[in-house]
Amino acid sequence: MIIKKRLATGALGLLAALACGLISPPAAMAGEPSADSPKVELVLDVSGSMRARDVDGASRMAAAKQAFNEVLDATPEEVRLGIRTLGANYPGKDRKTGCQDSEQLYPVGQVDRTEAKAAVATLSPTGWTPIGLALRGASKDLSSGEGTRRIVLITDGEDSCGLPDPCDVARELAAQGTHLVVDTLGLTLDSKVREQLSCIAEATGGTYTAIQHRDQLSSRIKQLVRRSADTPAEAPTPVQGAAECAKAPYLGSGLYSDRESFGEHRWYRMRVAPGQELRASASVAADRAVDPDYGVLLRAVTPGGRELVRGSEAGSGRTDVISSGLRYPIADADDDEDTTERTVCLELSQSFSAPASVKRTPGLPVELAVDVVGNDDSPADVAAFGLGRGWVLLGVLTVGGLLVGLLWGWLARWRVTVWRTN
Repeated sequence: MIIKKRLATGALGLLAALACGLISPPAAMAGEPSADSPKVELVLDVSGSMRARDVDGASRMAAAKQAFNEVLDATPEEVRLGIRTLGANYPGKDRKTGCQDSEQLYPVGQVDRTEAKAAVATLSPTGWTPIGLALRGASKDLSSGEGTRRIVLITDGEDSCGLPDPCDVARELAAQGTHLVVDTLGLTLDSKVREQLSCIAEATGGTYTAIQHRDQLSSRIKQLVRRSADTPAEAPTPVQGAAECAKAPYLGSGLYSDRESFGEHRWYRMRVAPGQELRASASVAADRAVDPDYGVLLRAVTPGGRELVRGSEAGSGRTDVISSGLRYPIADADDDEDTTERTVCLELSQSFSAPASVKRTPGLPVELAVDVVGNDDSPADVAAFGLGRGWVLLGVLTVGGLLVGLLWGWLARWRVTVWRTN
């Protein structure tokens, strides 16, 4: 009887512990990745050229292995990290086979340092350099979850396969609106390599770094991995502007992303009530080679086509992004005035152009930030509320003109009198 009572008491205690959360279910065990965990995949070039011994007297491959071991030791617990290789398996000369050589060496997840280091230790410089293929594979490796996503590409050469073109792949990834960032690290100072890796990074909002020393490689990768943990996962909402205001999408306050072809005009709409102020800014990124002269124009107009206010910016030479913004306040309504919201159309246009060899699709990346705030202060620009609201301005101008005219006439008469007397 006593044993039965003790068993019953133990069973009740176990149920109470589960109910109170003292015993966590398996899915909540420490180490399980959450949906918003930041994710990073290191993409390493293991092609034959990585045998070159020009990084502090050691081979490029040896420098990469040492850097990876140090990065694995320093990876924050909240970061889910994976490793993908390119050119690690096929040593032959068949281009078709070599350009399919990319695989995931270590799956994206919480790092088992011993297992990951053992996998890296087996690598030996082998084959081709299919960078475009590896970027697509890395994007799929990072596809799940809601956290930040970052690819860190380490290579000593440009893509040796041609198709898919790495720059085109980077633009495709950016156009998907998933806010995937690709950072590139080049283990050579070759100008062609620098140009291609810069193109990949710029297309996704990432960075390019030229590496010459082992400690520089390690510190830079650590920095990028930590940055993924520190960056909030706030991706812009994808939107597609229209060719005219009447068909434009209505936007609420927030951050939006779009794509705009060379010379294209895109329209969006906002609802603004009396007593509120519309604030909008737009940025257009040059993610490919463009001609040196360019500009961006953001206008607010009425549905009937009357311009309310505009903001513009122009530049010349190389640029990564160009931005412009505007503010449009609407006066608070009087008791006898209409207080309903008004539609304001936003027109975004840019004057980028490019050589004929540059691909036009997808369009240039656009980021649009819009907000509607309370208009508590009177604007400095009286015209924003209509010329002479309540005829006050007209009265001031009339009285001022009359006083100036009287004063000028009196001075002229006095000068004539003095001249006659002398």
